[in-house]
Amino acid sequence: MRKGGKDGRVLRRSAGGDAFASGLAVAALGLLAGFISLPFISLLLWTVSENSWRAMASPVALDALFLSIKTTSISMAIIVTVGTPAAYVLARAEFPGKRILDTLVDVPAVLPPSAAGIALLLTFGRFGVVGQYLNVFGVTISFTTVAVIIAEVFVAGHFYVRQAAVGFAGVRRDVEEAALVDGAGRFSAFTKVTVPLTFPALIAGAMMAWARALGEFGATIVFAGSFRGVTQTVPLAIFAEFQSNIDAAVALSVLVLGFAFVVILAVRYLTRKVSGFRY
Repeated sequence: MRKGGKDGRVLRRSAGGDAFASGLAVAALGLLAGFISLPFISLLLWTVSENSWRAMASPVALDALFLSIKTTSISMAIIVTVGTPAAYVLARAEFPGKRILDTLVDVPAVLPPSAAGIALLLTFGRFGVVGQYLNVFGVTISFTTVAVIIAEVFVAGHFYVRQAAVGFAGVRRDVEEAALVDGAGRFSAFTKVTVPLTFPALIAGAMMAWARALGEFGATIVFAGSFRGVTQTVPLAIFAEFQSNIDAAVALSVLVLGFAFVVILAVRYLTRKVSGFRY
């Protein structure tokens, strides 16, 4: 009986400890959720005023929006065109220096944006390592729309390449080999078998890269500057308008917030689909 009593007290203490730990975990989660959501709610509450959305139609806001659409579209075309075969090689091939290249792909993701802008300026600026030779032929990259695109590709390419590489690594090689046995060439097998099987991962990576390119600020302002209609994308317009027209700044911020929220939901859905699909 005493033994049973001791066991009962141990079980009660264990249950009490689990309940306390669960309570702390729930409280921590609630605190984190509140900390993240309150700034978003504050943005939304500010836009209750019609002035915010009227300011969204201001020439400065519209120019920034159209420029962002233009530059991110071009950036994504470059990232997908170059990043898809690069991701395939990283996922499937073994070669000397692979670890170095694999690490190099991830560096822009952790590099401070301002440092990335300085690095690009020292490379493609008028007196940069590459820019000084382009300048001889009258080609200027820094502080132009091209500089915005380069900055977006530099900071966002990692997100697509990494996700695409994970997708390619998940495709069974015997599926590709079966296509080769049936007479398909390697390029045909890649485009008609491998890419369709990896498509959800490619779309998820592209959406993450697009969201990162759309939100790029630090590298752009250092390398391209903030000139309306030329290099002033949405993030730069938010910063510029905050000085004089906070309604426009808030409206643009809510626009970017909504886009980011949709992207995260879509990426989570596509990632879950990739994980649950058997290649």
